[in-house]
Amino acid sequence: MQSEESVEEFLKENLISEVECLVPDITGNARGKFIPANKFVKEDSRLPEGILAQTVTGEYSDDFWELLGTVDGDMLLEPDPSTMRKVPWANEATVQIIHDCYTKDGKPHPFSSRNVLKRILALYEAEGLKPVIAPEVEFYLIEKNIDPDSALKPPIGRSGRHETARQSYSIDAANEFEDFVETMYSYGDAMGLDLDTLIHESGAAQLEVNFIHGDPLDLADQVFTFKRLAREAALKHNIYATFMAKPMASEPGSAKHIHQSVLSLEDGSNIFATADGEYSDAFYHYLGGLQTYTPFVMSFFAPNVNSYRRFTREVAAPINLHWGFDNRTTGLRVPDAAPKDYRIENRFPGADVNPYLSIAATLACGYLGLKKGIKPSEPFHGNAYNEEMQMPRTLEEALRGLQEDRDIVEIFGSEFIQLYTSIKLVEFEEFNRVISSWEREFLLLTV
Repeated sequence: MQSEESVEEFLKENLISEVECLVPDITGNARGKFIPANKFVKEDSRLPEGILAQTVTGEYSDDFWELLGTVDGDMLLEPDPSTMRKVPWANEATVQIIHDCYTKDGKPHPFSSRNVLKRILALYEAEGLKPVIAPEVEFYLIEKNIDPDSALKPPIGRSGRHETARQSYSIDAANEFEDFVETMYSYGDAMGLDLDTLIHESGAAQLEVNFIHGDPLDLADQVFTFKRLAREAALKHNIYATFMAKPMASEPGSAKHIHQSVLSLEDGSNIFATADGEYSDAFYHYLGGLQTYTPFVMSFFAPNVNSYRRFTREVAAPINLHWGFDNRTTGLRVPDAAPKDYRIENRFPGADVNPYLSIAATLACGYLGLKKGIKPSEPFHGNAYNEEMQMPRTLEEALRGLQEDRDIVEIFGSEFIQLYTSIKLVEFEEFNRVISSWEREFLLLTV
């Protein structure tokens, strides 16, 4: 953790000319402003509260005015020095610093998604516990597409051809985009991201990056940063990187799986394991919480109208709440591991999530399971894709569930749940006003 003084010293020593003051918005993307480095430490930084309450199209819900109780006044920003990172794609020496948001009376702003995650982590700390996570982020590389009515295509690789066949874990397929990958890792090193392995996923030009396990807040910051990084690296090579959950109809969706375990603050031990190496009661209670509460928080795991296209049979996305040992057809997978590494993989979140809210949601479910001693179902054996579909099919359906459970509303804050729901319902209604090409193709002259 760097102090304010060390930040000022770093800016001077590295001849930094500009600082990006960043705030994650409700989608998990960067909002903020640029400040000259020589004025950064002296700046009393503020931004309008409204940036925390905008839809993906920049609209506001009616609840925005009711909940803020202002005419879109200012909120106070406080830089987190530990998040300072050089911006390797900038034309001049630049760093980014993620800021926390506060109300004018100095309280954490209830609509900041970073503050929501901090709120959940504080609950664990009060119990003498520390969650550990490891995200896996999938994304597609696509040809530049400036016409929203045109279908997306994978880019041409170094062979001069488009990908067509399924090539999971193919080294040669990943090497098709070697220039992009080298730029991505170079940017990641410059920004101090804990990027681990890269694989080619099953979709055409679909890649996956794994992060080394660690602190949930730090890794949420890293995923937030990585999305910017990947898009910039792709643009450098005249292509796009997209984190849409389902960008192409004929290709699998993209996920952000979250591996998670819980350590004791007293001795650092993994509470999912007993002294003799068996799975503990805490493990099963945490798992029971995930099974019980995931339906209520699904809109944090699938936050966009496009997200629900990903949940279909046989394309590596879960369709029900089963769990199993090393079973990738279930939504909750327990990987093979030594007792000290016992963990649960949540396979519900899509790549399009706000990293802070998706991590907060999965940890909240586990926390409630621990507190209430919830028992999970028996582990599922076999192909869970052959079982009943239990997932919401639309964003609207998922949002109804978000307000149904009092435990979830209390743990996230009722005002935040109200605002989030209202924002996403505006997006859903805007989407419903669009007439699709399918409707024109099959209904225009036949109904």
